Amino acid sequence: MITARHAGWLALLALGLALPLLVHNDYSLTVMSTAYIFALATVGLNLITGYAGQFNLAHGGFMAIGAYTVGILTVDYHVPFWIAFALSGVVCVAIGFCVGILSLRLRGNYFAIFTLCVGYIIFLVIEKWDSLTHGVVGIMGIAAPPGFGPISFDSPRSLYYLTLAFLAAGLWLMHRIVHSLLGHTFIAIRNGENLAQALGIDLMRNKLLAFLISTFYAGIAGGLYAGFVRFLGPDLAGIDHTFDMTMYMMVGGVGTLAGPLIG
Repeated sequence: MITARHAGWLALLALGLALPLLVHNDYSLTVMSTAYIFALATVGLNLITGYAGQFNLAHGGFMAIGAYTVGILTVDYHVPFWIAFALSGVVCVAIGFCVGILSLRLRGNYFAIFTLCVGYIIFLVIEKWDSLTHGVVGIMGIAAPPGFGPISFDSPRSLYYLTLAFLAAGLWLMHRIVHSLLGHTFIAIRNGENLAQALGIDLMRNKLLAFLISTFYAGIAGGLYAGFVRFLGPDLAGIDHTFDMTMYMMVGGVGTLAGPLIG
């Protein structure tokens, strides 16, 4: 049975699929593709902040790590794009594990301030480590996503559908997570850590899991961004991108699936 909520999601998907047929302008498709990429990253931020109640101010930095993983591997080491893309999420999860083990022992504003410092450290590493990240010059000539058989991604329209597909898949997966027992556990932690702990919930393990899932989303969005824009600079790791994603989440609705997309 299709509910009103399902009908709304189907209508949004139909509108997204029909947009290239209604808008005959490559610039508009490029803007919407970029919006979809940042919406995908914001879906991850919404999990750790909106559902688990931990305000991560290093989220933009993790998106930059994912993007630079693709850029460095494809340009400097000639790794095939889709392998580098898969590694963008893995690298972010690995670094996120180290950051999460340290930062998630803190609560509230202390956690936010710590991750703000982590985000700035990521920016400085990208800007100053010339031999790895190319520093302020940035990485140019990143390979575009290769196609599959007759499907190619060599036009703004095809790239638009690629980003839309990843956003739809990311939202579907997040829907499964937040409506599962794990998602209810995150919400319980957000609503009251002491009460959740009294009920037998392992706070550290579940907060770390939410943090790692959110960094995976940031890494995948960053990898997609690298293949879409094909140029990277240190500004991608700037704190302003994290605040932009926070604004998208707050405008659309914190702790809701549609919030990042609407915002």
